[in-house]
Amino acid sequence: NTCTCGFKWMFSINQPVFIYQVVSTYSHESKVNTSKTFTISSKQRCVSNNFLFSFCRQLLSLYTLSQNPGVSAVDNKPILHPLWVRCDMSDPAGTAWFGAEPVCVSNKVAGVKLYSITCKGSTVEKKSLVTLEELKQMHKNRHHSSSVSGARFSLFGSTVVENTTIESQSSVTVDFKWSHVESILEIPPLSSTATLNIKVVCGDMRSPMFEMYRELEFLQTLANGLKTGETEWMEPLESTSAVNLTKLLCFHLLLKTPKLKQEADTSIFNSFLERGDLDFAEQLWVRMRKSVTSYQDIGDCLKLVIEALRYGDIKPWIHRDSSSSLSKLILQSYHQQIDHVSLTGITPVIMLLEVGLDKMRKDYINYLIGEELTTLNQMYYYLSTEVDVQEQVIRLRKLHHLLEIIVTCGTFLGLPYDRQFVLTQSCLNHYKTSTYDEEHEFKLQIKPALISHFYQKEHPILWGVEISSGQGLREVRTSLQLSDKPLVDHVIFETGDLYVHLTVYLQCWTGIYTHH
Repeated sequence: NTCTCGFKWMFSINQPVFIYQVVSTYSHESKVNTSKTFTISSKQRCVSNNFLFSFCRQLLSLYTLSQNPGVSAVDNKPILHPLWVRCDMSDPAGTAWFGAEPVCVSNKVAGVKLYSITCKGSTVEKKSLVTLEELKQMHKNRHHSSSVSGARFSLFGSTVVENTTIESQSSVTVDFKWSHVESILEIPPLSSTATLNIKVVCGDMRSPMFEMYRELEFLQTLANGLKTGETEWMEPLESTSAVNLTKLLCFHLLLKTPKLKQEADTSIFNSFLERGDLDFAEQLWVRMRKSVTSYQDIGDCLKLVIEALRYGDIKPWIHRDSSSSLSKLILQSYHQQIDHVSLTGITPVIMLLEVGLDKMRKDYINYLIGEELTTLNQMYYYLSTEVDVQEQVIRLRKLHHLLEIIVTCGTFLGLPYDRQFVLTQSCLNHYKTSTYDEEHEFKLQIKPALISHFYQKEHPILWGVEISSGQGLREVRTSLQLSDKPLVDHVIFETGDLYVHLTVYLQCWTGIYTHH
């Protein structure tokens, strides 16, 4: 038998924490390396487990004594970091963690909070769970106890279709908090407070924004090529070459055949943010982004367009506020004065990238302002063309991520206008000062009634209740948590639905704390 013990550091957001872990393996005849040597046989495993459990409790007791100002031997002692002892759940209560945390007043230790966290394993029957009354009795009903409960439900994420799990990195969960709990696994009442936790990763094929995402990916491909000098071209979505699609676009414009133009628009512009007012440069972008496979394609297509403009073969219309180089050439063609453009080097790529940025910004503006979720002034940061092209692409990605979040919540959760408006403002303000991060979790307060049909007939992924009594240094709290995932990864559980985690929190001076 070998017993490995050791300290390691764990840095939390606020302060370091000591983690003490005991790992044991047993054979028929082996020894334990501690301050004393013990011989353990297979018949003595229960004794060995109890020894390890007692050792953990003793360690916690020594830690507590070391912080007690009443012990004269430890005058002027340093304040220790919180200590967490990881147990192996071998005791009857199934203890997974012991914890101790000093309580300081004016840089002096005034008490120690003791924690005992147990886990009973999985269960599939609600009747086997501890009742709220039993939990209150466990808390000993000290003083006038009050209970507060919380639950978390998953509203959007991975789904199961025909016994196959469709994984999704996006997730929308909702946290509920309420008082006056009456039973374990109680459904959150409509009077509870509810907060959405929204994390959306772009590129989900279920999203109505998927086509826009593919368009953004092509834009990012061009930007990456300018930065690195190498481009990994995407698989073309059109079987017709980019040059032939450009010729057809110019030919339809030359013949002034609105019917043919309309048919082309109908077959191509089918994304979620479809606009009916695409100008010539935007239509060219749509065709090229689905068919371009090389730098040569870009140069050849732009050369065709510029020559048609120079010789007056086409007189296309463009939006007045378009800022791309190609749009400026089109404006010049109205007066038959076109600047010379050398389509060599990276110039064609920059010209196409500018058209794409122009087009996609208008798509996002069309949706956000059309839905009255923001104003042009509030979007100035995202629409500015005064920064370099790479920064413009980054800001466009932020705007796209914002749209993914709004559309996901609007489409799948059916959030009303006022909540979508608040969420839009929150996202806009966040990304003005923060870097692009799809892992960021946005928060949104909502009324439970808005999503009651999602959670009232579903099982929570997390449910907990906390009973507290006393105040200050005499505060006592007992908490119960039910989860669909095990508490720690080193414990092997039986297959089931819910894992029970019981945390008893005491703030007191004591030697060895015995969990009741």
